[in-house]
Amino acid sequence: MRLRTLVRDALYLNWAVPAEALPEPPDPLRYQLREHEGRDWAFASALLFRNRGVHLPHFPLVRLSYPQLTLRLYARDGDGTPCVVFREMLMPGWVGPAVRLVAQQPVSWARFDYPELSRDVEEGTWRWRVARDGELVVTARRGAPPVGVGPRLGGWDETVRFFRDRPRGYATTNGRLRRIETEHPDVAVWPVAAEVTDASLLARLLPLGGDGAWPPLHSAFICPSIPFVFALDLVPEVELEGGRLPQAAASTRSWSTRAAL
Repeated sequence: MRLRTLVRDALYLNWAVPAEALPEPPDPLRYQLREHEGRDWAFASALLFRNRGVHLPHFPLVRLSYPQLTLRLYARDGDGTPCVVFREMLMPGWVGPAVRLVAQQPVSWARFDYPELSRDVEEGTWRWRVARDGELVVTARRGAPPVGVGPRLGGWDETVRFFRDRPRGYATTNGRLRRIETEHPDVAVWPVAAEVTDASLLARLLPLGGDGAWPPLHSAFICPSIPFVFALDLVPEVELEGGRLPQAAASTRSWSTRAAL
């Protein structure tokens, strides 16, 4: 079974975070670390985007459109393949039950106020807001991003590839580690100068350090349009080293997707 959608206005907010501040990922995953100023740093992103016209190919008239926030960490799996670890997926409350039932993804509800990049521009600046027991509020405009906090990942193209070129993703749902196989189409990427004015939602979802506060941004960019196909057919199970999971369970299943974020 396949679900098709068009991902619009995908804002990547990227952070470098001290590796010791993060929980251990489930085996066989390991964070992709960079050394900087005498300590190891890992990377995290909040992706804010819209799903446009999610539908089954055989039922093209039945379509859903909704905003989403995905919080993810960057790792390598047991094969050494670059991947992402999905920490949280936030969606409107009305769509969450359907996504949990069909895609078996770990989703929670939130309230969203997203701009339409093609029209909602005030002096060239856009504003996003996501709220649930805290807020993530960010403004951004097209232009060269400022030099961020943390280790460099090379030039601009290398930085974008580090965050986007991830052929696999992993999520833990109902005590099972699930794998998502992905492909990455060539799409337009806009560099943006972004400012996070409230990160209390991130501090609640994934607290860092003593007060849970997040550091300033490492980098940010926008992909205005990404074609996306979910292939929900089961693929061979993920083999875990030692069977260790963050929740007590031994069995795993996985599913595949194409044209991932």
